[in-house]
Amino acid sequence: MKRAAKKTAEVVARVEERIGHRFANAERLERALTHSSLRNPAGGNYERLEFLGDRVLGLCVAEMLFDHFRQASEGELSVRLNQLVSAQTCAEVADELALHEFIRTGADVKQVADKRMLNVRADVVESIIAAIYLDAGLEAARAFVHTHWKPRAFAEDAARRDAKTELQEWAHASHGVTPVYRVTDRSGPDHEPVFKVTVTVEGTEPAKGESRSKRAAEQAAATALLEREGVWQANAGQDDD
Repeated sequence: MKRAAKKTAEVVARVEERIGHRFANAERLERALTHSSLRNPAGGNYERLEFLGDRVLGLCVAEMLFDHFRQASEGELSVRLNQLVSAQTCAEVADELALHEFIRTGADVKQVADKRMLNVRADVVESIIAAIYLDAGLEAARAFVHTHWKPRAFAEDAARRDAKTELQEWAHASHGVTPVYRVTDRSGPDHEPVFKVTVTVEGTEPAKGESRSKRAAEQAAATALLEREGVWQANAGQDDD
């Protein structure tokens, strides 16, 4: 028992160092790292914490965007918010902190670092935010969110949606048509192919994109057309404070 307690304390200390918060009640952090697949954990699992953390994260990010992007419309703020609180972004934060090393799961859950377990890593990040909030209040949770979300919030392409989705909506609204994608070339070996794609929207000039996957090449072509037509600004910056 003493050895197990010592190991738990060591894990807590390592996670605290990575996230930059020392807990007054370490059991909150232990619960935030515990997946529901672990049978009968002493402190429970992270599901309730994840629910709260999702809301705390949303508030902190919304507040940050509202304060920084003072000329942005509600629509633009919503796009930015949705991207920043997505499971993909939360999982990226988890991966930067290598939290998969500490997530406690049952025997039936393997390889938490695997791409298919992205939602688990995202949930743990939200749970940790809730644990910090309960342990030390909103200011402490806000500090954690700002540390890991500010660089993402102010990145040049942070307000951009998926390019193919954006192009489809614009094409429907402006021209009443659906974009058509066509692979014009595929080169390179099977393990490292290069795709060239042309996208056509009736009433405009075609645009081209190139990448190592068909989907990425389609995204590049859609981006090129959106930028050329002025729907998106190339390398758009942010509003000043």
